[in-house]
Amino acid sequence: MGLLGGLFDKFKQGLKRTQTLVLAPMGRLLGLRRLDEAQLEELEDLLLQADLGVKAVNQLMVRLRAELKGGSDIDPKGILREELLRLLRQTPAAPFVAQGTQVVLLVGVNGVGKTTTLGKLAAHLKTRGEEVLVVAGDTFRAAAIDQLERWGERAGVPVIRNQMGGDPAAIAFDGATSAKAKGTPWVLIDTAGRLHTKDHLMKELDKIRRSLQKVIPEAPHRVLLVLDATTGQNGLQQAEAFIRAAGATDLVLTKLDGSAKGGVVVPILEHLKLPIAFVGVGEGLDDLVPFDPEAFVDGLLDV
Repeated sequence: MGLLGGLFDKFKQGLKRTQTLVLAPMGRLLGLRRLDEAQLEELEDLLLQADLGVKAVNQLMVRLRAELKGGSDIDPKGILREELLRLLRQTPAAPFVAQGTQVVLLVGVNGVGKTTTLGKLAAHLKTRGEEVLVVAGDTFRAAAIDQLERWGERAGVPVIRNQMGGDPAAIAFDGATSAKAKGTPWVLIDTAGRLHTKDHLMKELDKIRRSLQKVIPEAPHRVLLVLDATTGQNGLQQAEAFIRAAGATDLVLTKLDGSAKGGVVVPILEHLKLPIAFVGVGEGLDDLVPFDPEAFVDGLLDV
């Protein structure tokens, strides 16, 4: 099975709840060649229930109505696929490729699956045959440090840690120094998820950034904002705070398999204007997958 086929299966499995609860009732409408106004309104309601967002749904309905005015038969499912791909391709993620030592910060509020995501990302890179060093930079939670050590063991990658309450910037500095000396291509750094005040968050992340740049001037090369796909609008507001404070470059969406509204990917992309690098579609070590618009849309629509 090719890479795209494997991703399709991952997305199809991860989006099963959305398919069952929202898209399955839509199948009858998407299979029609002509739709009347009542059927169009029903389809619009179902698309909104899938959390595709008002803007995307409006664009799709305008396209469907324009096609129907032409008088000939249409393919609603094909049109939906085209429109979703057009939206999702507007913000492509840069390839996750190491050139020298690449430093990656993971940021986001507590509870979004940030530490778990870091462990799975380490495993993903390790399976590509690349060496990884993990830094337990969330020193405010002993559980986060212990959890990351367990993930490091599962993924077969070393973890640099400090005691709870230690200086995150100092441990980040140690990690970057070690990786640079050994020629390790990837350094993945966990960070605290506290949002007590935006000023505190900005100062803490800025201190980590300055410490890293003493070792590797371009660091951090990527800042991955981890976002729980089930959190809705509140999650987007929190995400905006981290984008400003941390200079996020990419999104990682977690818990997509736990949502019956997998279409939320579309408004998140449109709202935050950041590319999606990875998506979490399950609990397994290999259930963090690179985001691929075609595999996602085909998995969502069960094409």
